[in-house]
Amino acid sequence: MKPDCDLLVLGGGVSGAGVALEAARRGLRVTLVEARDYAWGASSRSSKLVHGGLRYLQSGALHLTRESVQEREALLRELPGLVERIGFVMAHRRPLGPGRRTMQIGLRLYDHLAGRRARGWASNADIPWLVPGLATDDGASLYEDATTDDARLTLRVLQEARTLGAELHNHTTLTALQRDAQGQICGATLRGPDGFERHLACRCIVSASGPWLGTVAALAGATPPRLRPLRGSHLLLPLWRLPLARAVAWRHPEDGRPVFAYPWQGRLIVGTTDLDHPDLGTEPRIQPEELRYLLAALAHSFPRAGVGAADLQCTWAGVRPVIASDKPVAPSQESREHLVWAQDGLVALAGGKLTTFRRMAQAALAAARPWLPALPPPVHRDILPAHAPVAGVPLRWQGRWGALAGQAARGALIPGTTTRWGELRHSLLHEQVQHLDDLLLRRSRLGLLMPGFAADLLPALQPLCQETLGWSAERFRQEQDRYLALMTTTHGVPA
Repeated sequence: MKPDCDLLVLGGGVSGAGVALEAARRGLRVTLVEARDYAWGASSRSSKLVHGGLRYLQSGALHLTRESVQEREALLRELPGLVERIGFVMAHRRPLGPGRRTMQIGLRLYDHLAGRRARGWASNADIPWLVPGLATDDGASLYEDATTDDARLTLRVLQEARTLGAELHNHTTLTALQRDAQGQICGATLRGPDGFERHLACRCIVSASGPWLGTVAALAGATPPRLRPLRGSHLLLPLWRLPLARAVAWRHPEDGRPVFAYPWQGRLIVGTTDLDHPDLGTEPRIQPEELRYLLAALAHSFPRAGVGAADLQCTWAGVRPVIASDKPVAPSQESREHLVWAQDGLVALAGGKLTTFRRMAQAALAAARPWLPALPPPVHRDILPAHAPVAGVPLRWQGRWGALAGQAARGALIPGTTTRWGELRHSLLHEQVQHLDDLLLRRSRLGLLMPGFAADLLPALQPLCQETLGWSAERFRQEQDRYLALMTTTHGVPA
């Protein structure tokens, strides 16, 4: 009997989205399920950087840097308005490394891999013109990387997969796996948001469930390589409080780790930490010690700014599914390579990073070939299918919405933001919004960008949600209470 689909993808982050798109482009019938919401985990809580892995050169991982730089450049070409270049200033402070000579050698190689020159040097006398208030001892190195809206990038990839026929389900959990007479995994039992279960027959499963890989493996009775979940926390503050025109990176005085601050959507991001997060049952949130650590980093490089906890608008923390080396090393010294593991029709994908999601998807499908013998090789050079420009629509919306930009980029701008009311309406109608945080944290970033977690916007949202989702006034009140409690708990500033 013909299965319901060729490939079942578990996980709706950027890795799972990449697998679904790559498989759909090769003609497979694909179903993707996500236990929470699309981009719920690290794919909406990253540093928002599409970077080439400059720091990987220090550990000798030239292949990883080459791959990252190539994918960064491809995303910049294909998604203008969503993935954009940003200039970095790397401040040099004694005795923290790397020094000027070492950094310039690394940047020369970085430029070579990218096929373009972006490196430069600024003396101490130049710094007040480039970054007022930045403390340096030996000037600063200049280079470029890229930034994005990580959640919207994930949703754009999913949008393209759906257009090619992929079936997508969020808030749907895996409860059991089925095997055939030969012991190969051939299906799954799924519980949807309505509480009902359905059985889905498939030829192969790819698990892109991030740090929750062990949960899927346990259902399969398998023992995959061990992961080391690592928490990275970030601060967000109004840009006027520290008005940077470009990104700044430096070494933290306490442990020499790279930290950064850069403008993003009219605000300033400061990050990041790198700590073990072994309890996956606890939603990640910044801890008081991490807050102190990041504020100390700011005080080190911007001593006259006086930024404190009271200046912060919100925080976030994500968990990276890093492959454990089983060596006694600090979290920052673990490799950022991705891992692909396969057994009995289950392929597991873990590790890696946002920038290289397409390469990871290709590796996962290569490992799935024994169960997908008709799978053709990759033939597409571009990461996403190309679309003709939408006349009269600015690049920002074309990058975010692709062929749907003309439908979504309608209506007035929400005051103080670059989001249009039409984007919210489009998401409510077409992007499987189940809760207010789906809309305000991932379909848009208003919950982070607006003061008070966008609480002042909620009265205007109520009639829109009631109209498009059929919510009653009581349902909206419940959602509002749930949303504000969630934001206070996971995105607030520790006392």
